[in-house]
Amino acid sequence: MSAAPDKLADLDPASAALLIIDPQNAFIHDKGTLGISGVNVAPAQVAVGPMRALAERFKAAGVPVIWTKQVHLAADAARAKKVLASHTSKRKQVSCLSGSWDAEFVDEIADLADDPTFVIVKHRFGAFYETRLEALLDMLGVQTLFVAGVTANACVETTLREAYLRDYDTVAVTDAIAAVRPEWIDTAHAVWQQYLCVLSDSAEVLQWLDATATPRARQLHHLLLQCADLAASEKFYLDLLGMTVRKREEFRDGRPFVSTHQGLGLVQAEPGTAKGGALQHLCFSAAGVDKIAEAAAAAGHRIVRGPGPGPYGHTVYIEDPDGHEIELVEPA
Repeated sequence: MSAAPDKLADLDPASAALLIIDPQNAFIHDKGTLGISGVNVAPAQVAVGPMRALAERFKAAGVPVIWTKQVHLAADAARAKKVLASHTSKRKQVSCLSGSWDAEFVDEIADLADDPTFVIVKHRFGAFYETRLEALLDMLGVQTLFVAGVTANACVETTLREAYLRDYDTVAVTDAIAAVRPEWIDTAHAVWQQYLCVLSDSAEVLQWLDATATPRARQLHHLLLQCADLAASEKFYLDLLGMTVRKREEFRDGRPFVSTHQGLGLVQAEPGTAKGGALQHLCFSAAGVDKIAEAAAAAGHRIVRGPGPGPYGHTVYIEDPDGHEIELVEPA
């Protein structure tokens, strides 16, 4: 299996989402607002294929796919206050009127937007501006946004700027983004790459998705130390170093156990063991715990316990070549 592209390698799918901007008839279909206004919508139509491929693969991997839908009102009192002409006056009609065919997603992709919770209605260019997008991303735990859609120099670029200003890690998927005027796209890419995001294409993004979906340990979750004198160790780690208690409970064999918010666990050493400081076990968050356990067993490593429910999620304990107990946990 190939590795993730270097520029995407540090991104975690567990905190990522795909955001597809306005794949609507107005901006893509020949008979939509842009098409009847003389805009060449062929580049947008070409971009639909990569958009669909991304959406299908992200959904299959369990990574959220979020859609925006631009909706306008025929009588818009806020816009009517403007003295200077708005961009809508440069088209044959106001695009995406509420309830119209123009506002619907194009047939080639509409079936994938099957959950209204993940469809964000917006009334201006930006996907964040006066919408519930940020609240949804917070609830999903999203830090990384892969952005696709139309159009490059209006709704997509405005959303990239909004995302950057909110400190999201943002990737613009270039072959899944189309501009009203193709001659503007190179300048847009140069500006985005300099200031707002990383540029990638759908092939690289899907390569990243495949690489990160492989069963693997992701990062250190916690480590557990055996302590000859638990009370003395608590004074050191809690009082002196300032760590804070996450919970206190009995370990699986009845010994007193303390876990901290900083990722360190302390457990009283086993009876008859004078020396403390020994590593009880290492715990890593992981993806694909069951498959890792199968592969470990096939390779001759002892499965100490599991896979099965554990205090932090679906868990397996595997003995490494030096006899250390390695805990792998897949959070629910």
